[in-house]
Amino acid sequence: MIDAVLSARRDDDLVPLKATADLYIRTKDGRRYYFEMKSPMPNKGQCLEVTQRLLWFHLLAGESRPAVQAYFAMAYNPYGPKRSDYTWNFALNYTPFGEAVLIADEFWNIVGGKHAMEDLLSVYQEVGREKTKYMLDSLAFGF
Repeated sequence: MIDAVLSARRDDDLVPLKATADLYIRTKDGRRYYFEMKSPMPNKGQCLEVTQRLLWFHLLAGESRPAVQAYFAMAYNPYGPKRSDYTWNFALNYTPFGEAVLIADEFWNIVGGKHAMEDLLSVYQEVGREKTKYMLDSLAFGF
């Protein structure tokens, strides 16, 4: 799909176009990552929209992979720890799942390095342990 979009690209457009990604990262070696963050259980329309947006990033940059990498990123996998555990049909059927979807640690490892997701979950657990009483008190008495 990326090749098809890039082959249709024109330099004589009269209207300048731009697109905003949910998250953009430029690495020290010049690679550009564009991430569209969505729920791990998107509906069909969201899947089609995010696929279109990923292609827009390549079109506007005028480059394919590896220089530009656009992904549909899911912060976690509600079905289990492995990619193969993921079973949400809309995402599987209406996105380029194998090429442009990152789930859980695949995403976090790009953003924060190896083991970033485990480190992030540890922080959440620590804060949860320290703030549980405060959160329960706020829920019960905060109104």
